[in-house]
Amino acid sequence: MHILVTNDDGVYAPGLAALAQSLSLLGKVTVLAPHRNWSASGHVKTLHRPLRVFESHLADGNHAFACDGAPSDCVALALMGLVETKIDMVVSGINPNANVGHDVTYSGTVTAAMESVIFGVPAIAVSLDAPENQRDGLDFIPAAHIACQIVRQAAAFGLADGILLNVNIPYAPLNEIRQISITRQGRRIYKDELVHRKDPHGKSYYWIGGEAPSGVAEEGTDIGALAAKQVSITPLHLDLTAYQMIDKISQLAWKLD
Repeated sequence: MHILVTNDDGVYAPGLAALAQSLSLLGKVTVLAPHRNWSASGHVKTLHRPLRVFESHLADGNHAFACDGAPSDCVALALMGLVETKIDMVVSGINPNANVGHDVTYSGTVTAAMESVIFGVPAIAVSLDAPENQRDGLDFIPAAHIACQIVRQAAAFGLADGILLNVNIPYAPLNEIRQISITRQGRRIYKDELVHRKDPHGKSYYWIGGEAPSGVAEEGTDIGALAAKQVSITPLHLDLTAYQMIDKISQLAWKLD
């Protein structure tokens, strides 16, 4: 099996190195990741400037390729022929914080996997539910071990066309993680605030600030699973159609003046 590994935190992120090393047990691993952090970048496609790819290395010193584009650009370049050997699966991560609920539309980790699905290649996004205020010194080894097991089983089972798996793993030792739960998206609660400041010249500028988001730990959801120290696997697809509304709104007397 040939696995393309990418992320949205940049090629030097420790979670990327841990994931690539773990997945090397399953077959050939090629790493192509952004050269800088693209967290919360969403689904980006760079069309109005050239993209550059260069040889780099991971946090553990192993070989990688880096790109000056977004995570989804990395996947697109690889699948369109930059990587000559056929890619069987794309795995994105390990993101240091959870991507649950509506986070999936913001997350560069998840949207890299979405790009793979557009090209017809199975994909898995992997995130770690580490504390929001802790970025340095995180232990990605348990999550990488679990990710490897999930990738192996998903590859053997075979993912349906158009489906990606969004995996969120509790930040805990392996012996404290109880089980894997198949979940739906939960309800994320955002606490964003607009911070207005002025520069030394008196001109306004703005930050999107506020507290870290929380969520409703409802049973059966990704947020609920993490609260119970369970690994959450949420199958996602890119079809955002609200099918339950088609018949209802079709009953309205829609007309053009």
